[in-house]
Amino acid sequence: MLKQIFTPFLIVITLFSMVFCGPSEETKEIQGKAKQIIGALPEKMPGSENDTEDLITLGKKLYFEKKLSQNESQSCNSCHNVEGKSAGVDNLPTSPGAFGKNGDRNSPTVLNAGFHFVQFWDGRAADLKAQAKGPILNPVEMAMPSEKEVLKRLNEDPDYPKMFALAFPNDKNPITYDNLANAIAAFERTLVSASRFDDFVKGDYKALSKSEQEGFKSFLAAGCTSCHSGNLLGGNSYRKVGLVNEYKTEDLGLYNLTKKSEDKFVFKVPSLRNITLTGPYFHDGKVATIEEAVQKMAFHQLGINLSEEETKKIVLFLGTLADKTRVN
Repeated sequence: MLKQIFTPFLIVITLFSMVFCGPSEETKEIQGKAKQIIGALPEKMPGSENDTEDLITLGKKLYFEKKLSQNESQSCNSCHNVEGKSAGVDNLPTSPGAFGKNGDRNSPTVLNAGFHFVQFWDGRAADLKAQAKGPILNPVEMAMPSEKEVLKRLNEDPDYPKMFALAFPNDKNPITYDNLANAIAAFERTLVSASRFDDFVKGDYKALSKSEQEGFKSFLAAGCTSCHSGNLLGGNSYRKVGLVNEYKTEDLGLYNLTKKSEDKFVFKVPSLRNITLTGPYFHDGKVATIEEAVQKMAFHQLGINLSEEETKKIVLFLGTLADKTRVN
């Protein structure tokens, strides 16, 4: 009888505590570490303060424009899909170009790309503007024969002359390849993701579950922040893939640009923002699942073998870094 009376009472007390009492000391401590070690992602990308509505509108149209590929089959969005709830990738190991041939590397997400210190896996482009110029003329990707042919198509289009004039009002001849890249970059600077982890860092203690908080602790304990640091959790440095234990790949990475022996197998560290949405993984796209990626990185980069339970905890935390409006 007493049990029947007190059980509902205890449930009410527990619910009351969860709703009206503040966070535990442990949660406060975890939130403090999240704020200090990682931090929240800024709401705007560098350079966006100079972007006008007309420039962004033009950039968005160009981002989805298939006329920028030789056979009009590909756009920027083909490999870096942001339509609907897509996470800025095509979720393929490597992406097919205009004539069906696949590239050599996995297409990274365009979400938050403007926060990265360089672009592409090997950092061959300094910023979004420089990056936007590459794929259009790449014979494997969009395969346009020349800048001249690109500009010819834009000038012949019924919409672009007016749109370029509005976006670049001070230019006598606004339709240039440089302005095209500038506009695409402006649109890409709007692609900032907002995650539950950011809410947690900013003081919403309920944004992460107890299990997800434990996952963050496991992430720190494993030493993942030795590479995946800062508010991007990566995207701000180069590292050799297979730093501790060899990772077999024929791709020499940064060495292809610098020809320095120390740059063999060196790549930009990917950001872990949206990582659970953007598989398959690594520069070659050969790792299918996030669980396998976590275990392989721990082994090849840190020299540790994570247990299945540790891996699950870390993956649970990584899920909190995903944009709240997007899915895989």
